[in-house]
Amino acid sequence: MITLALDTSTAGVAVAVLDDDLVLVSGSVVADRGQGEQLAPTIERVMKDAGVSRADRIVVGVGPGPFTGLRVGLVTADVLALVWQVPLVGVCSLDALARQAREERPDRSVLVATDARRSEVYWARYDAAGARTHGPEVGLAEVAARAAGDGWAVGEGARRYAESFAAVGVEVGGPEFIDAAQLVLALNVQPDIALPPRPLYLRRPDAVEPSARKLVGR
Repeated sequence: MITLALDTSTAGVAVAVLDDDLVLVSGSVVADRGQGEQLAPTIERVMKDAGVSRADRIVVGVGPGPFTGLRVGLVTADVLALVWQVPLVGVCSLDALARQAREERPDRSVLVATDARRSEVYWARYDAAGARTHGPEVGLAEVAARAAGDGWAVGEGARRYAESFAAVGVEVGGPEFIDAAQLVLALNVQPDIALPPRPLYLRRPDAVEPSARKLVGR
C-alpha cells in the first residue's frame, strides 16, 4: 500500500512516500512560517522521486503545533484525500519524533519538545519502551525540562531552549525536526495511535478577532 505522509507542525515541512513499511522517498525543508509556499512543491518533488502519481492512504501529523502551520498541512491532506478518494489518518507529531529518536537510542526514555514560541514548547515524555507517559502539553521550557527526569530531550524546542534543559542536567540531542516517514512507521506498529485528522492546537491562535466593536468618539 502506497502511503503519502506529511507534517507541518514545526518549522520543517516534511513529506514522505512509503510502500507499506518501505520508505521510498523522504524529504523535508525548513520553512519557518512559510509552510504554505513550501508544502505543495515538496509533495510534488517527493512523489515524482518515488515514481508515484497518487497514494492509497494519507497520514498527516496533527501536532501539537502553531495554528497556521497545522492548518496548511491538514487542509492539504484533506483535499488530496478527497480528490484521490483515499483514507486520511492523523498521528500525533510528537509520537513520530519520539520513534525517530528511539532509533538512535532505543534504551533511553525521551522527552520530545517542539518550539511553541513565547519561551514555551509543545512536549511529551516517552519511556524506554516507546510508550507515551505524559503529554502532549504546552508550557514553559523550564517545566518541560524538569519533566524530562533522567531521560534526554530532542526536537527543535529542546535545542532552542537547551539552557533550560542543561540547568537540570538533561542532555539535548538527537533529531531536531520530524521525518514524515516516522508517522507511518509508528502507525504501522501501533494502529491504536491513529487520530482523527483534526489539528491538536493545545492553545488559542496568537491572532484573534476583537471581542467587540469600539465606538469612535466615545
